[in-house]
Amino acid sequence: MEDLKGRRVAIIVTDGFEQIEMTSPREALEKAGATCVLIAPKDGQVQGFKHHDKADKFKVDMTLDKANAGEFDAVVLPGGVINADAIRIEKKAQQFVEEMDRARKPIAVICHGPWLLISAGLAKGRHMTSWPTLQDDLRNAGVQWEDKECIRDRNWVSSRKPDDLPVFNREMVSLFAGRESRPGKEDAAEVRA
Repeated sequence: MEDLKGRRVAIIVTDGFEQIEMTSPREALEKAGATCVLIAPKDGQVQGFKHHDKADKFKVDMTLDKANAGEFDAVVLPGGVINADAIRIEKKAQQFVEEMDRARKPIAVICHGPWLLISAGLAKGRHMTSWPTLQDDLRNAGVQWEDKECIRDRNWVSSRKPDDLPVFNREMVSLFAGRESRPGKEDAAEVRA
């Protein structure tokens, strides 16, 4: 399956990201033929977490100040409360997602990841899901929020938590490949064109 051959995907994180919300989507994208680039505010390594505990460290491929949205086909925003709270105030991260959205390029976001989209002023009028504690933040930003494992809204796909990764990954790859949603029997994703 090489639906994404030749596509370049940015994954934006900083220390404290939920590790499985980066590694699982990255694996699904690479399996589909995409090239993934791990982008962070600083060079070196970033610290992954498994819930509240430190997990593995990962090599940063590119720093935010060198990342040009025009050189990427899509972006993934993993969650993790520490990561999401820190990355949302990074002006370069805000500019990157603004440029991606303005170009109508796909954005995949999970868990606490939507905080960056709120801080970038992009959330108003969207239909999304997230980690449940973000629902007030998203609603206050003008989002139609629902507690569903996966929601596709135009060029965005969102999910709540690591348990949703199988559906999130499937819908993310489908969105990034420019295909319609492919709901399964029990795990149908909400789709809005």
